[in-house]
Amino acid sequence: MRKKIAAGNWKMNTTLQEGMQLASEVVNMASDEVKSEVQVILIPPFPHLTSINKLVESKNGIYVGAQNCHQEASGAFTGEVSAEILASSGIDFVVIGHSERREYFSESGDLLAAKTNAVLKNRMTPIFCCGEKLEVREQNGHFDLVGTQIKEGLFHLTAAELSKVVIAYEPVWAIGTGVTASTDQAQEMHAHIRQVLAENYDQDLADGISILYGGSVKPDNSRELFACPDVDGGLVGGASLKSRDFVDIAKSFQ
Repeated sequence: MRKKIAAGNWKMNTTLQEGMQLASEVVNMASDEVKSEVQVILIPPFPHLTSINKLVESKNGIYVGAQNCHQEASGAFTGEVSAEILASSGIDFVVIGHSERREYFSESGDLLAAKTNAVLKNRMTPIFCCGEKLEVREQNGHFDLVGTQIKEGLFHLTAAELSKVVIAYEPVWAIGTGVTASTDQAQEMHAHIRQVLAENYDQDLADGISILYGGSVKPDNSRELFACPDVDGGLVGGASLKSRDFVDIAKSFQ
């Protein structure tokens, strides 16, 4: 059975003190209000990771993730953080290939494949992101682009390795814009992703992988989105910075 996931990507927001307060509020509310089968993932900036992980380490169903990692285990890469370092800090999830990383840091498919390998080697779960810009959708190229992103980043993996990956679909045109893909658009793309996985591996594997929607998820649209048969949760941006909103999103699963 696929995991239901509410992951909050804080991006470059919150001081350590603000982050600890936010995490504490989420932990306290989620422990009482969110169903036990839902995984709640907090994804703060790097400096917060160890402190927040200590806060949540004894809480069932609540995890900590990192927003990125370097593909090498160690070395002269000033300013970077390796998957090995993250794993040694008790981190469970790592976001790979967020649209902002692809756009602002020119991360390629080959690079993201290497990062995925590093995360899996260190026994953490990659949250592998894919998604199209508005002009690509308007030209009806969104299915081909997302399929290509998945193939470049993931299809070097064995079936056993791929089964450990979470995929997040982010329509870039809906990130931080207040515009959300309709439930039909979200379901259509999630079903397409699952079909691409099934065609290159098998249907059982495809049916077992959690696929998250990431694009202006809010409490007022999360229930409808999460009710789609192929949408297994959300990679939440701005709404994850408000504890009440994020916990309400995590409560949206039917």
